[in-house]
Amino acid sequence: MDKKLISKKKPAYPITPSLSEYLTAQGRNIKIPIFYDDLLRFQGAVEILDENDNDTLWISTYFAEHERNEIEYSLKQMYSILHSDGSDSIIPYLNIDSIDFCTFGNTKPFRIKVRNVLNDNYLYLYVKKADASRIYGLELEHLLSPNHITFLVHQDTLVEEHISGIAGDTFISDHLDKLSDQDKRALAKEFVKFNERCFVRLLADMRSYNYVVVITQDFDRIQYRIRAVDFDQQSYEGNPKVYKPQFLKENNALVKLSLEVLAPESIDQYEKEERSLLAKRATVEHERLEHLLSCMKADKISTPAKIKQLKTGLFDLVGDVNFKKSKNMGELLENAIDFIVRNYKNENPYIIK
Repeated sequence: MDKKLISKKKPAYPITPSLSEYLTAQGRNIKIPIFYDDLLRFQGAVEILDENDNDTLWISTYFAEHERNEIEYSLKQMYSILHSDGSDSIIPYLNIDSIDFCTFGNTKPFRIKVRNVLNDNYLYLYVKKADASRIYGLELEHLLSPNHITFLVHQDTLVEEHISGIAGDTFISDHLDKLSDQDKRALAKEFVKFNERCFVRLLADMRSYNYVVVITQDFDRIQYRIRAVDFDQQSYEGNPKVYKPQFLKENNALVKLSLEVLAPESIDQYEKEERSLLAKRATVEHERLEHLLSCMKADKISTPAKIKQLKTGLFDLVGDVNFKKSKNMGELLENAIDFIVRNYKNENPYIIK
């Protein structure tokens, strides 16, 4: 099924001048002391295995002695830019514990573990080859989801914060069957909303290893949130089904759970709730979203065949002629958001205007 839905390899698209201008306007474009290609100069590596001795597809790298100090200092500066004021004042208190490289996926990221030597607290950050699709995906996540994303760009290098949570595939295999009935209903509700959110904003390939489950202890219950961690397939594929996680076989367990614990009326209700929330977020972020979409509409982030397939598929699903008139992925996304705003933005009579 996945072979029909998802392309084996998506090309990386360069950052256009208009997108770079947008990133500068939003404080995302910076000068950084190290580039992705600099990290590719590692001299060797060892495999990283999980607790069951399975290959994690990550390797721990090491660098030549004459380069190590300079690289580590630059990474500490990068951490300061991402998480602090960019000054060197915190650098004496930081240590680079590891520089890991992922051998799987489109972006082949480096994962940097940065530890505070005063208290042993640590954070991860990721250095990747910049891809316009991923940048659009990250920015749309920031604007249209309940989650905020911190990332920075300089030329062809992308720096991202770590998104905490339990990997979806791990959660399904190790935790799903142990949930209480109440927790199963809470998780199913979140999966329905996540499914709808991905579809409206055209984020594809949400297989279980491309999102995490975030657990928050509330005062009388546990709250669940599903967060995407892979944004490479933003507005690229042509089949509308690929934008709904429910159609990916890795998520079959969550689909089955949702159908078992939620009534059809509840599923409809949660879908409408998420559309309404998306409409509110799009309205609040109207100016910034309009600027981003103008960049997308002038950009090439998919193929003519996929654009044609998607606009036909969305028109068949929704019946809105604007989809049929769309010329590119930017226009398709703009019309999807416009459809949601027109149909699900509630006019609350109790709000004072």
